[in-house]
Amino acid sequence: MNYTLIIQLALMFGVLYLFMILPQQKKAKKEKEFESGLKVGDKIITKSGMHCKISEIAETTIVVETMSGKLKMEKSAISLEMSAALNKKA
Repeated sequence: MNYTLIIQLALMFGVLYLFMILPQQKKAKKEKEFESGLKVGDKIITKSGMHCKISEIAETTIVVETMSGKLKMEKSAISLEMSAALNKKA
C-alpha cells in the first residue's frame, strides 16, 4: 500500500480543518456568546441594516423598537460586527 497517499490525504484534511472548519466554529461560538449577552435597551443593527433598540427578549426571538413601531425577529438576524461597531462608537 502506498503510504504517501495516506499521508497526503491526512495533511489535506488537516489543512481543511485548520483553515475552514476551526475558524467557522470560533465565529459561531462568538455569535452565540453575543446573543446570550443581549439585554433590554441595547442598540443593535440587523443583518439587513435596520437600526433598532431591544425592548423584549425571549429564548430565540426578540422584540425591537424601530422608528415605525415594534417588530419581532430572530436573534440570529442581529449582525455581530455592525452592532459591536455601533456600541463601540457610542
